[in-house]
This record gives sequence, structure tokens and C-alpha cells, in this order.
Amino acid sequence: MATALAGGLVAKGFAAKRLKVVEILPEARARLAASLGVACFEKPAAAAPFGDVVVLAVKPQQMREAARAIAPHLGTTLVLSIAAGIRLADLGRWLGGYGRLARCMPNTPALIGAGITGLYARPEVAPQQRAQAQAVLEAVGEVIWVEDEALLDPVTAVSASGPAYVFFFIETLERAARELGLEAAAARRLAIATFRGAAELAVRSDEPPATLRERVTSKGGTTERALASMRAARVDDAIVRAVQAANERARELGDEFGRD
Repeated sequence: MATALAGGLVAKGFAAKRLKVVEILPEARARLAASLGVACFEKPAAAAPFGDVVVLAVKPQQMREAARAIAPHLGTTLVLSIAAGIRLADLGRWLGGYGRLARCMPNTPALIGAGITGLYARPEVAPQQRAQAQAVLEAVGEVIWVEDEALLDPVTAVSASGPAYVFFFIETLERAARELGLEAAAARRLAIATFRGAAELAVRSDEPPATLRERVTSKGGTTERALASMRAARVDDAIVRAVQAANERARELGDEFGRD
């Protein structure tokens, strides 16, 4: 995700040499410097002074150590965390009571510039810094703001985990096509193109998905029969329960990672 953000910023015209990347692995540092032209450092202290925004793109288990390493060099810099499950109260504590914090939850389509990110900022964050955080994240897709940090758990359950649900549906549609006799390559092509086209149609239409669905569903036709089967199996309820389970796990991770 850090590579995607850096690459997205450079692609949008941000000067690569103004981007400072801290990467502990020598091979990764060399690769980033060569591919993006960004300035790379082994330790946070070597990258100081920091710029307007510090993005903490580390694994949740590494966040406490990373926070303590940057704390002496912050000044008034905005700290933007993209680590799943790390609440800002815990991050602020690890930073010695620092308050200029924002937290976001992107998703993997950011890797191709097609992501969507939920973003929250604490009250201490100035309007200009909110705009800077949004600009960083818009380098890889869309951004939506939430006014309560707790709402990042539903964002995680819906959009951060969501690509896996989409891939699962594509897998299943592909399997059905194969079981009905279609050759494997054709089955995959049909499944992926159908999903991509339907999603793009939803993006371009002002009508809700329910209306678009109804327009495909002719009375007495094949689609009506398929949807009746899904409703009988309560597929819609199963999807809602799955998202609720992901939401609950997001809350649990916040509790687990926040323990000292």
C-alpha cells in the first residue's frame, strides 16, 4: 500500500525527491529508489525533518515500535495511519500524547489507482491538514470521510474486506460456468467481464442497484428463476451476516492491538 501511495503521488505530478520513504529492508529501499526516484532511508531519524504528512504504512504489530521511533521528530506534522485495527487513542499514547492524527482504511484496488478509502481525523487536525491527507489518498482512488472513528470498522468490513467478497463471487460464477460445460478460460472471461461491466454500469447510472437489477429481471425469465433460488437460500442475509462478522472482528483487532 505504501508503494501504491508513493507511485500514485508521483504519477499525479508530485516531485519524487520530496517523498521520503523509510524502509528497513535494503532490497526494498533499492527497488523503490530505482523505480520511483524517491529518497529512501533505513531509519526514521535519518529522514528527519519530516514533511507535512507522515504516513504510517506498517503492519499493526509493528505500529508501537514505529510510533516511538518517529515521536521525537514530529513537530506539527500530521500523522496518517493506514494500519488496520490501530485506534488513534492508542497511537497517540505511543507517540507521547500527540494529537495531530488521522486514520484511514484503504482497499487493495488502490494498487491500480481504483481504490476507495475511509478517512477520519481527530479534532486537533487543522482543515489544511485534512485536505493534505485527502490529497495523499486520492492519489490511489476515491476518499470518503467519516465523523466517528468507530465507523472505520464498518468501512473495513464493507470496502477493505470487500474485494475478497467480489473475488469469491467471481470464483463461484466461474465454477458454475465450468460445471455447465464451458471451457475454463471462457468461464473466467465471462465471470470477470460480467462483474466488471455490471459494476461500471452501476457507476455510470443515477439509478439505484435495485432498479438496475429489476431491469435485467424479466417476468418468467432466467434471471427471475436464479434470483428466486438465491432468495430461497437467503443469500442476501448470508452476505449481511458476513459483513457483520467482519465488522465485529475489526473491533476485536482494535482491542487486541491496543493493549500495552
